[in-house]
Amino acid sequence: MLRKIVLSALLIIIPGRILCQEPVIPAGSVSLLFMGDIMGHDSQIQSAFDSTTGSYDYNDVFDYIRAEISEADIAIANLEVTLAGPPYTGYPRFSSPEALVTACLNAGIDCLVTANNHAADRDTEGILRTIETLDSTGILHTGTFKNSADREARNPLIINTKGISVALLAYTYGTNGIRVKEPVIVNVLDKTRIARDIRKAKGMNPDLVVLYLHWGTEYESNPSQDQTDLAEYLFSQGADLIIGSHPHVIQRMVWAKADSAGKSGLVVYSLGNFVSNQRKSKTDGGAMVRVNLMKQNDSWRVQDAGFYLTWVYTPYEFNRKRFFILPCSRFEQLPEYFSNPSDYDQMRAFTKDSRTLLYNENLNIFEYIFENNTWRLYH
Repeated sequence: MLRKIVLSALLIIIPGRILCQEPVIPAGSVSLLFMGDIMGHDSQIQSAFDSTTGSYDYNDVFDYIRAEISEADIAIANLEVTLAGPPYTGYPRFSSPEALVTACLNAGIDCLVTANNHAADRDTEGILRTIETLDSTGILHTGTFKNSADREARNPLIINTKGISVALLAYTYGTNGIRVKEPVIVNVLDKTRIARDIRKAKGMNPDLVVLYLHWGTEYESNPSQDQTDLAEYLFSQGADLIIGSHPHVIQRMVWAKADSAGKSGLVVYSLGNFVSNQRKSKTDGGAMVRVNLMKQNDSWRVQDAGFYLTWVYTPYEFNRKRFFILPCSRFEQLPEYFSNPSDYDQMRAFTKDSRTLLYNENLNIFEYIFENNTWRLYH
């Protein structure tokens, strides 16, 4: 059955860019949008550098996806770099210019989670400077903290909008063997600690408890038994949504609708890469997941959930590698846009692989398809 979400998007073509008019959201609903890993490889840093001004600018990375992000009421992504200052470097110890965060804000991203295996890449000073930089930009964030008092005050992060209160918690399996030294804190995956944090969050009476978990096995398209077991446990402790990152490839998405006790749970095991320089099969893109909530009586419930496939286009322009996040369904219809037909073929290969996986393994989470200038959620 074809079901249309009220998400109308008029396609406007201007020189060098394709933009969507902001969709209209029905009254009484709230939309959450989740994105995967925002990486900062060396070539991304070089691409953002303007030698004439000596400054960095990442804004055009989001040009083709900006409307879909900005339209959401709450948009959250995983920031998998530090903002530790120069020298700016990519893998294996990331530090990106703060202009990356400015571009995230300009694109409509409201919150960044920082608990991941690269959080401690520049040691204590890097963790502190990342937090201070995020604070100075005004973007919401959680997952790393200056000290125990900071963690107590900002864990969970409470996000309020349009009458809904969302408690956000973020954790990582580790920090690549780099010891996190007091007083700074990186939230790590510990069942007892997370259960305690969920209880604290529930005591603040939010409408929704959302966990961002940096977990799983890199480049594996299926979640591990540890992931599925942990998700089941955390739902039993009161989590409502679980969003996964780290594998750098997409993994399945499951929305178990309300049982006889009224309890439901939605887990996205891995969103893959939102933007990076990884170009191997299945790592060159990812998914955004949109969760639409509707208030019923005095509580908020998931009305529907869907995903947008996204792919990172990296053409060379004036001898410089560029990075653009493309919504796949829209650009599948525009083969003439790609300067090299092989790029279009690579995007199509990514969408084919992703759909084969998600159409077979997802439960109650379907794809947003761009059709007749409108995003539609297919059931």
